[in-house]
Parts: sequence; structure tokens; C-alpha cells
Amino acid sequence: MSENDELAQHSVQDHTENVTAENPEGLSKSALKKLKKQEKAGKKNKMSKEEKQALFQGKSKGKKETKPVPEKKQPYVNKTPVGEKKDMSEPMADSYDPVAVESAWYDWWRKQGYFHADAQKAMNTVDSQKFVMCVPPPNVTGTLHLGHALMACIEDSMTRWHRMMGHQTLWIPGTDHAGIATQSVVENLLLRDEGLSRHDLGREKFLEKVWAWKNEKGNTICKQMERLASSLDWDRQFFTMDDNLSTAVKEAFVRFYDEGKIYRDTRLVNWCPYLRTALSDLEVDHIDIDKRTLLSIPGLSDAKVEVGVLVEFKYPLKEDPTKFVHIATTRLETMLGDVAVAVNPKDDRFTYLIGKELVHPFIPNRKMVVIADDYVSMDFGTGCVKITPAHDPNDFAIGRRHHLPEINILNDDGTMNDNCGEFAGQHRFVARRTVEERLKELGLFVGKTDNAMKVPLCSKSKDIVEPVLKPQWWMDCSKEAARGVQAVKEGKLRIEPSYYESTWFNWLENIRDWCVSRQLWWGHRIPAYKVVKPCYTEEQWFVGRDEAEALERASEKLGIPESDIELAQDPDVLDTWFSSGLLPMSALGWPDMNTDDMKAFFPSSVLETGHDILFFWVARMVMMSLALTDELPFHTVCLHSMVRDAHGRKMSKSLGNVIDPLEVMSGIGLPELQEKLKHGNLPEREIKKAMKGQEKDFPDGIPECGSDALRFGLLAYTGQARSINLDINRVVSYRYFCNKLWNVMKFALPNFGESFKSRGLPLDAKLEWEDKWILSRLSDAAGAANKGIKEFNFSDATTATYNFWLYDFCDYYLELVKKRFRALEGGDSEELRIAREVLYICLDRGLRLLHPLLPFVTEELYQRIPDGITKAESIVIADYPQEVMSWRNLAVEEEMVLLQSTTSSLRSQAASLGLPPKAMPHAYIRAADPEARRVLPKIADHIATMAKLSSLNVIDDAGAVPTGTIANVVSEHVTTYMEVAGLVDLGAELKKLEKKMGITQHNLQTYVSKREVPDYEEKVPPQVRHANAAKEESYRAELTEQKKVIAQIKAAMETTA
Repeated sequence: MSENDELAQHSVQDHTENVTAENPEGLSKSALKKLKKQEKAGKKNKMSKEEKQALFQGKSKGKKETKPVPEKKQPYVNKTPVGEKKDMSEPMADSYDPVAVESAWYDWWRKQGYFHADAQKAMNTVDSQKFVMCVPPPNVTGTLHLGHALMACIEDSMTRWHRMMGHQTLWIPGTDHAGIATQSVVENLLLRDEGLSRHDLGREKFLEKVWAWKNEKGNTICKQMERLASSLDWDRQFFTMDDNLSTAVKEAFVRFYDEGKIYRDTRLVNWCPYLRTALSDLEVDHIDIDKRTLLSIPGLSDAKVEVGVLVEFKYPLKEDPTKFVHIATTRLETMLGDVAVAVNPKDDRFTYLIGKELVHPFIPNRKMVVIADDYVSMDFGTGCVKITPAHDPNDFAIGRRHHLPEINILNDDGTMNDNCGEFAGQHRFVARRTVEERLKELGLFVGKTDNAMKVPLCSKSKDIVEPVLKPQWWMDCSKEAARGVQAVKEGKLRIEPSYYESTWFNWLENIRDWCVSRQLWWGHRIPAYKVVKPCYTEEQWFVGRDEAEALERASEKLGIPESDIELAQDPDVLDTWFSSGLLPMSALGWPDMNTDDMKAFFPSSVLETGHDILFFWVARMVMMSLALTDELPFHTVCLHSMVRDAHGRKMSKSLGNVIDPLEVMSGIGLPELQEKLKHGNLPEREIKKAMKGQEKDFPDGIPECGSDALRFGLLAYTGQARSINLDINRVVSYRYFCNKLWNVMKFALPNFGESFKSRGLPLDAKLEWEDKWILSRLSDAAGAANKGIKEFNFSDATTATYNFWLYDFCDYYLELVKKRFRALEGGDSEELRIAREVLYICLDRGLRLLHPLLPFVTEELYQRIPDGITKAESIVIADYPQEVMSWRNLAVEEEMVLLQSTTSSLRSQAASLGLPPKAMPHAYIRAADPEARRVLPKIADHIATMAKLSSLNVIDDAGAVPTGTIANVVSEHVTTYMEVAGLVDLGAELKKLEKKMGITQHNLQTYVSKREVPDYEEKVPPQVRHANAAKEESYRAELTEQKKVIAQIKAAMETTA
């Protein structure tokens, strides 16, 4: 049974005594009988929802109700004033309600200052007792998605753990200005609402619009992170375009420029025509195309782009137009920028052509020559390569070697420019088609064939990226990249999981210069100024922290007075990742190294983020910090997985499998999910596909789970490797877990009485056997939870705490101490005080162990436990429990293993015999080895309690077992004997089991017959064979168990005959 299934079983077992394998819904006998009649009558699929509901509510269609339908629960209303502590004097609600539990606490935590780090204290604290981390700043345009939620859960768990460990703890919040994304949002709103473009407004007015939008909408995601209980130090919240961070950006740019790391050059850049900006290599996605394919791109709504073909055409020789040079290309429109054709000098087919001129059919006055270059592959295409230096990186290199002209054919918007003759003004992909048509008219088109290729797409707009020759600002990162590699190899920088180290090395060891300029208006404007007066043949650029400094530098270098110089600032802005790369320093006050925060908290401790931005952000932070401070920005990089759906698919609106964390927390019905699709931006043809996906994955919508359950679920998944396949049902199961904690507390609290206050457990306390066991298990859970969080294995921490509460504390300890508390009720003995202290320790420490993982419900319940000498004002600042070695008791734990295996065996036997839950049979137990004989007498009463026996007698000889018992082998050393006479009709039970066994044998034979079909291994797919084999094995095991029980019943019948 999976953890999921077990938890679901636990969550309902207290309320559904009728639940069995045949009756999983827990219906009453009469309701179950009616349902079976309906099925036999063939009405199973026709039975209405109302009829089924009637069965659950104990009524029949058309008959008077025997039990009223419960009234719908009224929505919780939070009456706590903002920032005040929640009133806990009210009795606990009947069941766990995440809305009620999660209200009010966060505002109180903030008001109390629990999340604020004290720089003065931190300055006097050793690094090992500090924890500093900067949040990966979400885009200011963003709303919470599962990637953010996973990040917040992991980072908050770390932060809360360190805070409870007594460390000086700082988790810095902030948002990123997100140049491209934010500008696009505001441009779209401007066009929609006012029918204007940014150019209509002008730069200053447009930026006013962007700032107004940011101030109104830009804090949405921060508020949403509060719902996840993110314990960020909001007093230190940053925005990457705040004045102090902008100062840091200018300072870094100027320093890098002065050191020769940043320079201006005309090179090929990745150009996105739709966004009209340059992109870094990391902002380009390359998709594989196997054959001719038609792609849709933004900005070309009335046509699709043909890719995945190799087009062959020919250029005529100037000296003899009846002779031709054949060319093959995947981007036909770029022939309008051709300036030469290259052949391999070793290719005997074409040596006679070298040096000869060609005629360009559309630009006849352009000089085109056949050149020789070793780069050309003699085996690819025709062996002749068209050279377009301004639009291909390889052609650019060849052009520079042969001093060829570099002719740009594209406007910034992707239309053809005036260098393209008759095709000027056409969209580049319209030109691709019209060039082909014109070549056909001129008899110069040869043909085209399928060609596998990679197509570069802008990661933001999904437009096809064009290599374009542009003057840009570049940064040489080679020196710092080498230092970043060395830091990991020397162990100074740790990357977790470590298998990402190879990726780190591969990228940094092959790093290329970074294009840091972007053709946008929103962002950090580049602090570089061009001299516009006086005029110079070559552009003169000067860099300064402000225009005055740039003017001073210009005057000094040019040797003319400042009054004779006029400067114009570069209109471009810096790549967003430039400012983000400075955050470990700039968020703390750099370039001022003497701020309290810089002295107290730099360098930070850990950087946690998704592995997809290892290079975008993490590597750049490392390189920039090393270059500017000569220190690593952090000592550990922790990378989390990407979240996919339950089937391992990437979440996509068109698949209908996108899970909104806010909807998981609040719940949403299927109709509402589908309504959101209709009002989204999906094309009509994809909406139906997405709706079918939703119907399959979320047939009943998404139940309300709350923040805690979502957190616990996401953290439990972190044990998976590069991707998390999120099944929403598992998150739902953790909502049941929260309900279990709630019910445990409701049971436990009355056992303390009115005046109990924990004084701690005396060292000489006389502990009962079950007390020793639960304290040992608690200590073990504390050790595992601490280790899991410390080593970033958060799934280990969830498993350790979950198992302690559910399987140790709830399943066994509480059941065992119930009888003790009943026996001691009303007294005031030392025995009762010790029992209460152990119970208190379990609740108190158990909640504290869970707090970093489940912050809201643990605070709610912690505030309800009695006061004690170690109890803090809030669980947020309570100590995190540690392993107590004096509590570890492996001997008692081994004894408990015997109790659990025996209990499980007896429960299974009673279930297989069909004994009613209240039967309370008598049983005997015999042990064959000395150790079991030693242990059994002291745990026999506990076994009887757990197995619901009236009593359990320990015997030494099987001959002492009375007649009418059924034996059951627990292990090779232990056997139990259960008295069933008078409790069950053995004859009727035998007939029922024999009938079941016949069905099992039939089912088994079905799968055996399938396997024995000729050519089964060859004809049946592997996944089907595996499924069939699993079914066959399951039926064999079931048959073995049925035979065993039948033999036992027959033996019992013989002894009673």
C-alpha cells in the first residue's frame, strides 16, 4: 500500500467502521445491499448522483429521510485585528479548516519582528551561526506558479529551521524589474486601452506608465508568497530598480569598463524582431525540426513559416551566364545579403571557379566573387556555400578573413530593408516565399528537400531569432568563469545535487562574451555617452556614473573643453540579469562596503533556485562577485527540480494540466477551471483539447488543501531527481494529515487536566515500556529531520516527521496510553504526571519538528498545548528539537517490532475470517526462541489492546492451546492461536472463501493463458507484459493466502467436531 493510500485509510477509519475491501465507501449494510441490486439490474452506470447521495445519507429515493443532511459549513470569518495575536480561548473546531487555521498568524509574526535580522548581533556572530539567503527575485509582472511555490517552500523551510536553531537568520525578499516582460505587459495595455504605442508617448511618458503599473500591480506575487508563510525579512525588501540598486549597477558597469571587461563592438547578435532587441545566448531556445514543417510566429498572423527544408538555387557566372554555381540554403531570404560564394580549395570540382565573378539576380550591381576557404565541407549540400557575413556567424568569420562587405538586409522589426531591391518592406518570411517564386520565374530555382535542423526561438516571444550585425556592449567573462570553475573544483563552492557540477564546468569552460545591452526602454539605462558634438568620423563613447563624469572623461581624452562637448546617453538598457547578478551584494548596500548589512551578512550562506537558471543567474552572481569583491557570494548552491504534472508532462495551458498553487490552497471546481480556459489566451482549437485534459486529470476539480498541505506535498516530492511529477491527490492526502494532527490534539489535550504545566521529565523518571519506545522514536525522528534539512534532503525530513506522527505516535503510542489515562483519571499520582509529561514532550517536540514544513497548523496547535518551562511565545522562535541520545533505546524498538508484526498478523487474520470489529476474541501466543519468550509476557497486554483481543495468553507449549482455535504463523519463531468458536460460522465462512478462491483461480488462469499464447513475447508490448505479470503475481499471492486461511478453518472445524 502506498503512503497515499495508507493516509487516506487513516483519515477515515475513525468514522467508517463499515469500510472493507468490498465496501470501500463505508456504506451501511442496507445501502450496500441496494447498491448491489442496482448493479445486478444493470443500472450501475445509470444511477443518478442523487440516488448515490441518498445511500450515503441513509435514505432511499422517494422515501422519507432517516437522517438530516448536514448544513453546509459557513465560511470562516477572521475576526482578529491585523497584527494582533489570534484568540485561542475558543474551543477547537470539530475538524481542521485550513482557512481558519492559516488566518491571522502571518500578520502577527511580522508585527512581532520574528522575521527581522539584527545586523548588530550578526556582526558579532561567527559565520557558522548565521544563515543568509537572497530570494530568487520573481518578475514584478509575475503571479505565483508552482515553481515559485516550490522555491518558497524549500527556502522557508531552511530559514525557519535555522531561526529555530538560534542562528542569526536573514532571508531577503525582492522583485525583479523584468525588462522584456514588464515592457511587453505595459505596451499591450497601452495599445488595448488607448490605441497607442510606446513611440507615440515617447520614452519619459512611457516610463511613467510603467512605474505607475508597477506601483499598482507589482507587489501581487509578494502578497501571494505571504500565503505560503514565507518568513522573509520584509524590512529589507528590494526592487532591482530602486535607487540604491541602480547605483550599484552603474558602479559595476563603470568598473568593468575601466578594467577592459566591458567593451563596445559591432558583432553578430541574437536578434528578436518581434521584441526588437538583442538576446543573450541563454535567452534563445533551439527546437529540433526533422522535416518540412510550418511554424506560427508572432507578427505574422496570416501565414506560417516553412522550415526544415534545404533549398537549392543557382547563380550565373558573369563571364558566361549559361553556366551556374549551385547553392543550397535553409534560409533562402538571406541570399539578398550574399556577397560571395565559397568553395573548398581542395575540391577539384570547383577550383576553376575560384576568383570568378557571379551575377546576383536581384541586385545585379553587387560584386560577388567565388572564394576559397577551408571551412567549406565538400560533402554537404552542393559543396558551394553562399556567404552572408551580416546574418550568419560562420559567414561572418569567413567574411572577416576575406575582407568581404557586411550587408545588413533586415530592419529591426524583421522586414527587409533598402538593400533588398524589389523585396524591400516585405516581412522576411514573406520574402522567403516571394524570392522562391521569382527564382522560379528566372529559371534559377532548382528544388528543395527535407532537412533536419535546429530553429532558434526567442524564449520570451517565440519569434525566430535572426543573427544580425549590430553595435552592442559586450562583457568578457573568461577570467571570472575560470575562477568559478576553480572554486567548485577546490570545494570552496558547493553545488547540490553534485551531478550539476559537470554542467557548471561545461558551460563556464566554454563561455562566450556576454552581450549585455538590450534595445528596450524599461530597465537600467546603460551609463555610456556618445559624443554628438563635435562630429567625429568614428563614434566616440565615454562611460561614467553620471553624465558629468562622462563629460569630464571625454574632455580629458579629447583634449577640448567640456563646454565644447555635447553628449547623448545610449538609449539601450542593460540585460536584466546584469542587475540580478549583483543582488548578493547590492541588496545589502554595495558598493558601500561599510554598511552594517554588508559587514554582517556578506557573503551570504546559500543560494537556492531552479536548475534552469544555473547559468542565467547563479554563474553570473559568482563571476560578478569575484570580480567586484574578490569573494564568492555564497558557499552553497542548492538547485531544485522542475515541477511537471502527474504523468511527467511539462505543464502547458494547451494540455489543461497547469496547476495554480492558489487554486490548490483555496480549491476550485472543474466548471471554474474550464471557465478560466475560455477567458484565457488559448486559440479556440486548443481550448477543447485543454478541457479534455482537465476532465481527465481533475474530474472533481481541485479540493481545498490549504498552504500547509501544499508545502508538505511539494517538499515530500523533492527527493525526485531533475523533475517532480506532481500528483494533486498526494497533496490532498497531506490535507488529511493536517486533519489527523488536529484530531490528535483534540484527543490529547483533555488528558492534561485544567492545571497542568510542564516542568520537564525528571532524569530518574520511572517510564513505562511504551514511553521508552516513543521517546526513542522521537529522538530518531529529530535526528533524521535535522539531517534532512541540513543536507537539503527535504523529502527525508517530511518522511521522518510524517512517520513519527502517523505510524509511531498515532497508530501505536496513543492507542497504548489511552488505557493508562483512563485508569489514572481523577488522580494526582506521580505516575499520571510522568504520563502527562511524556505526552507533552511528544506534542511539543513533534510540533516543533514539523514547524519548518507545516508552519500554520503547528503554530495553531502549539498555542493550544499547556504552558511549560521550555515553551516559547511562538513556535517560530522555539528551539528546534535535537536527537537525545539518552532516549535512544534500540532494545525497546526491537521489542516493538515484535509487537507490530504480531498485531498486524492478528488483525489480518480477523479480517480474513470476517470477524466483526467488536468481536474481541481471545487468543494465545507461543514463542519458539528464548528472546521472544522473554519479551512476550511484558508486551502481551499491549498486543491485545492493539489487536482488539479480549486477552492474549502467552504459552510455552502448543499442546496448551484449546480446541476451536485457528493458528497463524507470525514468523519462524512466533505463532498465534485465535479462538473463533461462537464468533463466526466456520462452515459458512469456508463456503464463502472457497467461492472466492474459485474466482481467484479463474482470474489467475486468464493471465496464465495470455502468457502462454504463441509469440506472446514478440507480439505484446513490454508495458502490457509487465502489467500482466504483475496481475498474475498478485492473483498467485491472493490464492496462497486463501488456501492458508481455508486450511486453518478446516483444522478448527475438525477440532470442534
